[in-house]
Amino acid sequence: MIRLDLLETPALRRIYLAGIAGSAMGTLAAMLKERGFEVSGSDEHVYPPMDRFLQEQRIPVHVGFDPGHLQPPPDLAVIGNALSRGNPEVEYILDEGIRYASLPEVLREFFIRGRTSVVVTGTHGKTTTTALTAWILTRSGRDPSLFLGGIANNWGRGYHVGTGQHIVVEGDEYDTAFFDKGPKFLHYLPRVLVVNTIEFDHADIYRSLDDILTNFRRLVNLVPRKGVLIGWAGDRNVRDLFERAHCPVVSFGEEGQADWWATGIAVDERGTSFDAWFRGSHVGRFHVPLYGEHNVRNALAATAVCHWLGLTAEEIAAGLASFAGVRRRLEVYGEVDGVLLLDDFAHHPTEVRETLKAVRLRFPGRRIVALFEPRTATSRRAIFQQEYARAFDAADVVIIAPVHRPDKTGGDPVLDTARLAADLRSRAIQAWAEGSIDDVARRTLELLDRGDVVITLSNGSFGGIHEKLLHALRMRSQRT
Repeated sequence: MIRLDLLETPALRRIYLAGIAGSAMGTLAAMLKERGFEVSGSDEHVYPPMDRFLQEQRIPVHVGFDPGHLQPPPDLAVIGNALSRGNPEVEYILDEGIRYASLPEVLREFFIRGRTSVVVTGTHGKTTTTALTAWILTRSGRDPSLFLGGIANNWGRGYHVGTGQHIVVEGDEYDTAFFDKGPKFLHYLPRVLVVNTIEFDHADIYRSLDDILTNFRRLVNLVPRKGVLIGWAGDRNVRDLFERAHCPVVSFGEEGQADWWATGIAVDERGTSFDAWFRGSHVGRFHVPLYGEHNVRNALAATAVCHWLGLTAEEIAAGLASFAGVRRRLEVYGEVDGVLLLDDFAHHPTEVRETLKAVRLRFPGRRIVALFEPRTATSRRAIFQQEYARAFDAADVVIIAPVHRPDKTGGDPVLDTARLAADLRSRAIQAWAEGSIDDVARRTLELLDRGDVVITLSNGSFGGIHEKLLHALRMRSQRT
């Protein structure tokens, strides 16, 4: 573990990030630049939108890994978790004795230590809940810092270096670095810990749900007695953590089963309204411009955090109502001739199910066409073959792209997309498994009609299918 006194020294001026083009590393680079450091870095590839982001921050980026990029040697090298032994820059850093650290260590020592750390964790809902919590605090005038795995629309980026006492961090259970295989969230000094859900994910580094639960138990053990654990009571894995906590516990869930719950849930074209209750007392009626049961839970979690931190119901209501959402979470990508194109990051079967239910709530009576790309380490494996067959029930049409990089499953069975399509058809859903992204686009365009809602479900670029569809729809519109 790197020590604070090794970081906060007058001589520490130049910081180099190896693997800078990842979303978290690029965000950290911008935060360090804002703190006044000279920042540069490298990566094997630098794709949009990170290339534009780093250019806008005026951070020099080398494409490819070469020891020459570290000349003269930096005062500190931050090594991303995608890099391993054998990487030319990693080997040079080790050979030359250059001081190095992981992203979570640097985030902790430069931005978290000395502040009230709100760490939002769980398999689902982390990004939205983190951004929502930080925005409520911001709207109330507390100016928290923020570190996020996505782009929060209220800021137009995934971070904020605030002047206030609080920092809200998205706590990722993915591994830290080649020299620290523990999860990132163990580094974030949680004073307020939020756990939304715990399911199996990240099949490339975890072999079982028990492995994941072990790390969440370690995390809960780090919360001080004066802190708080806030968790979803509807998940038995989260409830198990309640019994292990050495701090107060605040739960959110169903009435009669949790400290916080919601009633009177109503949906309109502006979002969702609900009454929030805390231990039998009505706190207020809130509105949030989001859709779906999962987002009511996210809003309750953020409400519970801010209530614990001393915000009033009026302050919480103002923050919820003015939240602008997170990019790639039911984001409107475009509309042509009455065909609406949405984009979402959902990839786990639970996320797919909840996202499609939210779309159905938002657009009742319209045909929903879901385009799914199995791209993550978990979704491209056959682990959730049966779960995916049940995850698309809220869709009318499902078109499945080929598994992205099926060679990267470590020998594990690959998701059978043809079988998935057949299983969906047996559930009265029109479904196809296509052989390429272009085939997905072609099939989609053949089916689309005015009034349809198309939603893409992928944690990646989906081969640029959004622009392909919009371009083809515009061309079709010009011909008619």
